[in-house]
Amino acid sequence: MTTAYNKFFINGTWIEPTGRDTLDVINPATEEAFATISMGTAEDVDTAAKAASAAFPAWSQSTVDECKAVIGKIIEGLKARGDEMATAISNEMGAPMGLAKTAQLGSGLGHFMNILSVLDNYEFEEVRGTTRIVKEPAGVCGFITPWNWPLNQIACKVAPAIAAGCTMVLKPSEIAPVSGYILAEIIADSGLPAGVFNLVNGDGPTVGAAISAHPEIDLVSFTGSTRAGRQVARAAAEGIKRVTQELGGKSANVILDDVADFGRAVAGGVAGCFGNSGQSCNAPTRMLVPNSRMAEAIEVAKTAAAKATVGDPTAETTRLGPVVSELQFNKIQGLIEKGIEEGAELIAGGPGRPEGLDKGYYIQPTVFANVRNDMTIAREEIFGPVLSILGYEDEAEAIGIANDTDYGLSGYVSGDPQHAQHVARQLRTGNVHINGAGPDFSAPFGGYKQSGNGREWGLEGFEEFLETKAMMGAA
Repeated sequence: MTTAYNKFFINGTWIEPTGRDTLDVINPATEEAFATISMGTAEDVDTAAKAASAAFPAWSQSTVDECKAVIGKIIEGLKARGDEMATAISNEMGAPMGLAKTAQLGSGLGHFMNILSVLDNYEFEEVRGTTRIVKEPAGVCGFITPWNWPLNQIACKVAPAIAAGCTMVLKPSEIAPVSGYILAEIIADSGLPAGVFNLVNGDGPTVGAAISAHPEIDLVSFTGSTRAGRQVARAAAEGIKRVTQELGGKSANVILDDVADFGRAVAGGVAGCFGNSGQSCNAPTRMLVPNSRMAEAIEVAKTAAAKATVGDPTAETTRLGPVVSELQFNKIQGLIEKGIEEGAELIAGGPGRPEGLDKGYYIQPTVFANVRNDMTIAREEIFGPVLSILGYEDEAEAIGIANDTDYGLSGYVSGDPQHAQHVARQLRTGNVHINGAGPDFSAPFGGYKQSGNGREWGLEGFEEFLETKAMMGAA
């Protein structure tokens, strides 16, 4: 039995779409539809953008207390419907329920909670000589979000946009849209004025393109593949829109020879790569170890990979669920085959589903060793539980390999704390995790090079939604 999520939230009301096309939402664990959504049109986007534009003058003048009250209600709603939200995320993109209830739901809550502390401390005006510098809302925003961390990626855009006084049109991923629909229901009950938040479901070539090009949308924030990011930028360029993008990654995990516990660092790197079934743009997918310790790394990685339990996302013992779709499954299988073909040493996993799983888009947790950085599996973002272990002779070579990539989203360094910081400063990435440090909602998130531009999360993510006005003689 499927549930229909076939209306759009526009101008404070759930309305019927203009088109008739619908799309099945597939549970990747069963390969069966569990929901349907309507597919929006450019006309739906136009209606939503005009509603957001009409709501902007009033909401842009909202007070900090008014913004905080709305955000507080959204937090209450997310907590009240947390189990429902986690179940939706698990069903739509395959996350094990333990992960869905903690990291997936928790990250969404974390962004809304963090923005309250940003508002508590932010100064919207300052005086320089005889000039008053004022920070104002950027305008109407268009949001295009992905399926791998669906609530997280929506929340890290919507929360700061509301707090900044912006209005918005959101297109969640059509692959994982139910969590976005539930959040829209929560926002509808939050007291946010009509038109400030609008939701239109659909695909990238239709709804995403219409959002990117719409003349009444001032800023586009996109999270997804680098390929799609180029298309968004081209569509937005005609209107000279502000565009922020969080795109792909191929993050290096540099394990230095002076790390306190080499085995723990390697095992942690394997677990980090496999988290969320490898479907994280900042996953540490290239592990760099000293050549002299490659054999040791291989043994530790084999043991760690064997502990990565794959299976039914509803089972308590499951650590890895399926990947999100048949398309992703086939792409990952092809890249695993490519790694074997190009001569990488397969030490765990490999092609095909894990033993005993003949249905669902399950991938064997896979580790390759003695990988060269010119191999396809070291260059392309695989977006599955596939780790490449590369060797290096000295620190300079490690840094060179780490930076020899088109991407620059994240990095990881394990070693003596001062040495690790020294190496971290030389990595061309927007984030670096030192000695196993986890994410920080108050820290900026974003990348260098083809991993995107602009920042999300924390103070810097909030400021992406502000314009700067200089009022000379107003001091």
